[in-house]
Amino acid sequence: MLQTTVEALISGLSGLGMEERMRQKFRAIFLFYKDGFLSMTVGKTLWKIIGLKLFVFFAVFKLFFFQDYLGTKFSTDEERANYVIEQLTQMK
Repeated sequence: MLQTTVEALISGLSGLGMEERMRQKFRAIFLFYKDGFLSMTVGKTLWKIIGLKLFVFFAVFKLFFFQDYLGTKFSTDEERANYVIEQLTQMK
């Protein structure tokens, strides 16, 4: 039903200018996805789980596992830059 609505909106755009047709197509696509997300039941819970996992990955892991090594070991930007260049160009 929703897809037929989007197809009807897009097919009725023949008499409009190019810019207006593009705007209407984007609006139809946006409404298609908006209606889909609003009618989800299980999907909403899954998106909440995904959001929580991303928060854990980026916020919590940054705080506990990725310490500011260069900021504590070196006092100037030049020292930090020299250390990084040295580490990247070392022959092992």
